[in-house]
Amino acid sequence: MLRRLLPLLLLLLTTFAASPAGATAAASRSETITLGGGCFWCLEAVFDELKGVTKVESGYAGGHVANPSYTQVSDGDTGHAEVVQITFDPQVVTRDTVLRAYFTIHDPTTLNRQGNDVGTQYRSIAFYRNPGQKAAIEQAIKETVDSHEWNGAIVTQVQPFTVFYKAEDYHQEYFKLHGEQPYCQLVVAPKVAKFRKKFHDFLK
Repeated sequence: MLRRLLPLLLLLLTTFAASPAGATAAASRSETITLGGGCFWCLEAVFDELKGVTKVESGYAGGHVANPSYTQVSDGDTGHAEVVQITFDPQVVTRDTVLRAYFTIHDPTTLNRQGNDVGTQYRSIAFYRNPGQKAAIEQAIKETVDSHEWNGAIVTQVQPFTVFYKAEDYHQEYFKLHGEQPYCQLVVAPKVAKFRKKFHDFLK
């Protein structure tokens, strides 16, 4: 009897996974957070390697111009910051781990700059979508201060999320595709190396 029922059970499970209900269940396991901390190439390269992260997109947020171009954002007149939008499975990687990685790989104490990248588009900024994310970001800031990993006051802006504009296609997966370029070697690669060393248990 059980042997005859198995094919039916398998068919029902397959149908559920492919159905809107199944897709909704999978989507409910996903969380998205938007973070800025200097050049988005750096952040994207790191979060691409974090276990549980299912998608990372480079883009712009926090400004007042709709659908801005990279040139417009780089001029500093749109108010946008370069950010990454990270989608992850909280059953695989916690929100706290995502934020701990974020505050490890960029310097949250330098106002409107990261290294030689200077301008409001490079500011440290974290966008929250709900009270839980806001509380987690504020807690991560407190833990970063208590850790004394960085010297100086934390200047990370914490703001409600409004809209994300995906950057041009040539910015996506930039380090993966152009890792041999001087900027990638001098700026992005050291951040990736630091992340791999500190988060080796969380690599894909």
